[in-house]
Amino acid sequence: MGLPLRLWPRRDSAGISPTAHYTGHVWNRNGLSHPELGTREGRLFFDALAPTMTVSRLLGGPTLEGVLLARHRIIDDLLARAIDDGRVSQVVEVACGMSPRGWRFAQRYGERIVYVEADLPDMAERKREALERMGSLSAGHRVVEIDALRDDGPQSLAELAGTLQPERGLAIVTEGLLTYFPDDDVLGMWRRFARVMRRFSAGLYLADIRLGDSSQSVIGRAFAVSLSAFVGRQVHTHFRGEDEAWAALRDAGFARATLHRADGHSAAGDAVRDPASAQLHVIEATL
Repeated sequence: MGLPLRLWPRRDSAGISPTAHYTGHVWNRNGLSHPELGTREGRLFFDALAPTMTVSRLLGGPTLEGVLLARHRIIDDLLARAIDDGRVSQVVEVACGMSPRGWRFAQRYGERIVYVEADLPDMAERKREALERMGSLSAGHRVVEIDALRDDGPQSLAELAGTLQPERGLAIVTEGLLTYFPDDDVLGMWRRFARVMRRFSAGLYLADIRLGDSSQSVIGRAFAVSLSAFVGRQVHTHFRGEDEAWAALRDAGFARATLHRADGHSAAGDAVRDPASAQLHVIEATL
């Protein structure tokens, strides 16, 4: 199931990763996105990876599309519940890529929320241009440059938080981000997120995570190797189970956390049947 690395440039000339293109196409083909957030490259990547995903599916293994749909739908559901309940009305999506969530939530909630999409400069510019063509940008829906590994100063979450209203609840969303970083970097991000969220009347952190599992099947391990080849860097699992992940979140500053198993969450829809969902949790953490 290995993929030849030469097929997968780590970033294109616009500074966009293969996964940003690929996920954009998956969300489009499943009716979750806008055509402006899809790319020709995404279709090419999807078609090129399709034989590998077909083999995995036929062998009873996971697929990348299953992972993407399960995590996206569950995060959508948890975020919508928090907004509907009045807990949060400001959202920062870190490493937003070509995610359609900001566009859809801005359409759904209008002036009830402020939605800030954040990413590294090249990706942020690409996203900003797409949203501008879609007519989605406004005072309540904007795109900014951010580096999730920066503690303070320009392009830090701490600086961005200073532009938001502390009397309104804040949700921080990271989708597909943690898997690209080792535990130490993940812990650093969690500490930063918790520290920023304390400045607001309420705080919610939503993220997907793949927990470590030494019993993972041969097919599952082959899938992880293929995914690493696709993105041009190692992909990571984290911690050794829910208890260890919860302890790490607590040490980072969160008071409560639920790790939702994707294969047991109704919001995942038909993706719940993909074996990929059994390898995925979605974090819902609060202060």
